Amino acid sequence: MTTPDFNTTFSVDETPDEVFNAITNVRGWWSENIEGGTSKLNDVFTYRVKDIHQCTMKLIEVVPAKNVVWLVLDNYFEFTEDKTEWTGTKIAFETSEKDGKTQLHFTHWGLVPAFECYEICFDGWSRYINGSLRNLITTGKGQPNPTEYVTA
Repeated sequence: MTTPDFNTTFSVDETPDEVFNAITNVRGWWSENIEGGTSKLNDVFTYRVKDIHQCTMKLIEVVPAKNVVWLVLDNYFEFTEDKTEWTGTKIAFETSEKDGKTQLHFTHWGLVPAFECYEICFDGWSRYINGSLRNLITTGKGQPNPTEYVTA
């Protein structure tokens, strides 16, 4: 699947249920200081890193062991001219089985190269998804932002 939207895929030996449980454990791979629910349909949570980035996500699709989709309700970037670049975009985690492994395909629909934040967000999502989330799935330990990254 080729898309201009940011996307990445990896495969692991763990089951689709284990991958799904890691995805919805957002505190275990993205940030320890997530406020709100992160696993059920219509849950809303907020992510914040100091005064640099804050966003609010709503889970608009949740199919256990298959997929999770977040809608970005609002967003603030301190470092871009358009402070709300992510607002209205969608973030999708889709799992499937392929060659005896569980494949995770991540897409941030609407995060395209024309966005001012694209390079920084590309690096961030690459690190969080291919590093921290993958590690949480395979070892039980991710590398989320620690709580102290939140206070300004």
